[in-house]
Parts: sequence; structure tokens; C-alpha cells
Amino acid sequence: MAADKKTEAKTEQAKGKVKEGAGRAVGNERLTAEGRADQTKGDARQAKEKIKDVLDD
Repeated sequence: MAADKKTEAKTEQAKGKVKEGAGRAVGNERLTAEGRADQTKGDARQAKEKIKDVLDD
């Protein structure tokens, strides 16, 4: 289960990078901001899973 959550976090980060890049390419500030937000969500999710791993040991 934890591996699935880690994969979700990585996917969210990647999706955010793509959105941010697309937003910058077309000059869409909203899309760029959404991409950054998705990356932040992915970062937070990844940090949460890392903490869970440490506590489970």
C-alpha cells in the first residue's frame, strides 16, 4: 500500500511539472500556478509517506 501512495506522489509531482511547463510555454499563469500546486501536493504526500516509513521501523 505504501508503494502505491509513493507512486501517487511521484505521479502528482510529474503531472505538476508538465502543467507548469505547458503554462509557461503558452504564457498561462493560471496553468503554471496549478502545476506548482500539484508539485507541492506531491511533495507533501511524499514527505508524509517517508515519515510513515520512519515510524514503522
